[in-house]
Amino acid sequence: MASIEEMQFFVEVVKHGNFTSAAHALGISKQLVSRRIIALEARLGARLLLRTTRKLSPTETGKLFFQRAQQILQAIHDAELEISNRSDELRGLLKLSVPLSYANLRLAPALTAFMQQHPHVDIWLDADNRHVDMISESYDMVIRVTDQPEEGMVARKLEDAALRFCCSPEYIARNGIPETPQALAKHACLTHRASEWVFSDHDQIHRIPIHAKLRSNHGEVLREAALAGLGITGLPAFYVLDDLHSGRLVEVLAEFVMQQGGIYAMYPYHKQVSANTLALIEHLRNWFQPAQS
Repeated sequence: MASIEEMQFFVEVVKHGNFTSAAHALGISKQLVSRRIIALEARLGARLLLRTTRKLSPTETGKLFFQRAQQILQAIHDAELEISNRSDELRGLLKLSVPLSYANLRLAPALTAFMQQHPHVDIWLDADNRHVDMISESYDMVIRVTDQPEEGMVARKLEDAALRFCCSPEYIARNGIPETPQALAKHACLTHRASEWVFSDHDQIHRIPIHAKLRSNHGEVLREAALAGLGITGLPAFYVLDDLHSGRLVEVLAEFVMQQGGIYAMYPYHKQVSANTLALIEHLRNWFQPAQS
């Protein structure tokens, strides 16, 4: 019978199409992955992968095993989550990496509530924008803002992070409102590093070159610049919701916004996930998702 670990290895190999990328995603050596897959095929008495010089692809038997293995891994995850949620005595250390602005603006009250519910859990929270290596740095979980969760990771969406394009009322009074994405050519834009912004219109995608008056990798800097009337910015909703509700910022081009991106809690497929991690993920999903309605 195939072990859970072998299923995880096989699923990653099929997803990546080669041993090297699968091993990198799993945080182990290519040789170990290869040996385990060979042993798995020998024990099952069936070839699961077609090997060429460039790529691995599943056989028909391998495709069936891949589908079943994914279902089993998901069922195990769901069972662990259900059991962890019944435990009133979580304890131990939980090490997290979270983007700085998200920790400040969204996570803090939710995390505080979790710790009040589970007083025997200790939290180590690194709040910065560094892309940490979960394996070598021993993180239990990371939270990331992305439109494409990483391969090799279990990703649970906490909330949407579609961009909200906005500017101050003072900026509108001086420059008017852009009625279409193309009108941005006449406006000052405040952006991360992009030289273009992407919008949709009746299923057509438009990539609009922008004049970046300010570029910054810090969302709160862009927010402050927008509040000061320097231009139009596009930021995930958690940065600007309070400002939009208060009228300090005004949303523009809402009908053209691409509905993509999210805030994800993630941990590696192969890592033995703790009850603390699963309980925190479920707590955060319950905390944030009602706010989307």
